[in-house]
Amino acid sequence: MFGRSEAVKKSSKLAYEENPEKVERAEVVVGISSCDSAAFIGHTAEQAAKGLVDYFGSKNSVLINVDSDSGDRTKEIFLGTTTRVPKVYLCTPAGIKGRGHKLINLVNKAAELKAEAVIVVDAASKSITPLWIKNLGEPIFSGFSFVTPLYLRHKYEGILTSGIVYPLTRVLYGRRVRQPNGGDLAFGMALAETYLRHPTADEKSIQQAGVDVWMTTMAINQGVPICQSYVGRPKMQGSPDGVMPQISAFVDVVGTVFDLMGFFQERWKKVRWSKPTAVFGFGMGEPDAPPPLEVSEADLYRVFLQGFSQYQSLWESLLDNKTFSKLTEIKHLPVAHFSFPSELWARIVFRYTVAHRNRVTDRQSLLESLLPIFHGKSLSFVKKTERMSVQQAEEYIENECMIFEEMKSYLVADWQENQ
Repeated sequence: MFGRSEAVKKSSKLAYEENPEKVERAEVVVGISSCDSAAFIGHTAEQAAKGLVDYFGSKNSVLINVDSDSGDRTKEIFLGTTTRVPKVYLCTPAGIKGRGHKLINLVNKAAELKAEAVIVVDAASKSITPLWIKNLGEPIFSGFSFVTPLYLRHKYEGILTSGIVYPLTRVLYGRRVRQPNGGDLAFGMALAETYLRHPTADEKSIQQAGVDVWMTTMAINQGVPICQSYVGRPKMQGSPDGVMPQISAFVDVVGTVFDLMGFFQERWKKVRWSKPTAVFGFGMGEPDAPPPLEVSEADLYRVFLQGFSQYQSLWESLLDNKTFSKLTEIKHLPVAHFSFPSELWARIVFRYTVAHRNRVTDRQSLLESLLPIFHGKSLSFVKKTERMSVQQAEEYIENECMIFEEMKSYLVADWQENQ
């Protein structure tokens, strides 16, 4: 088993384990992340186990439910589900929540089992099929060290990723990884030591919702072979959160991307343009249509306008005069004609990364102040793509990313001049 730093020991919150079949070795691990997931865990365990049997039947495998102190019957249903694959249940201590804690527990256990591949899925993924396990895990046995998912999604689903996380990670590190924060992923154990030892592993945001983009960013910057893989059917969550992210998720995810910029600054400042990332899993047949998703333009607009009441003085102090004037100008546009220029959005995001690095105000307040602006940019995205197909909306997002790349010199100059 890999050694662990003191920081990682603190961030590992394993309090309880049940291993009824006394599993001591597994080549393939499927980790199912859960929190109060009794309604979904049985189905997900069945599908994951079938995927292991059907596609990795020649290897020793195990299902591990990494749980966050669920108050329902998640553990009982998981352990009671009939599968041909042994199961292990891991749980964080009472009151300890957070996806990051669970995934660090999973990496630790996978290292203990001397696994070769670890596949991570969400318990509440109602659309999971055995093919997901194949398409996430197979690349690890084909020379890749890290796999992110590609789903057919509604054009407004995952708007946090498409609006800020994907463009920013792409412009920083030069890799086009469409779902750097997708929630389903796979990695080889060559990355385990990085995840267990890295000095950023103990950051609060990484222990929570920032862990997925952290794991992706670590893989990119380790220089290991990475790929994207089509998992199959559109991802449907058992408990959808709606279009816009919760404040805590926004702060954790965006804050993690911002935090890592400081750690990897000597690398990303040298990156000029992005390059494609390998795609695994073509030839899967005609995809299903993504489920419908309702968006309230009025709510997006309302939150954007409310941001001026709460944060106008902060925005004015952070942004240069031209940028702030343009932001104030679009405040007066009616919903029917609302438009938020992509160049303005990129400039604001870049300015925020520098303000975050310089700690111009407390981290939480700074990141929360970006959220109303993000609502405005999201409203503009909804308006511009409302008559577009999913594919056309994807092309629009790719164009947004190119604008970020074309403006990177502004970021580098601002970053260096305001140290």
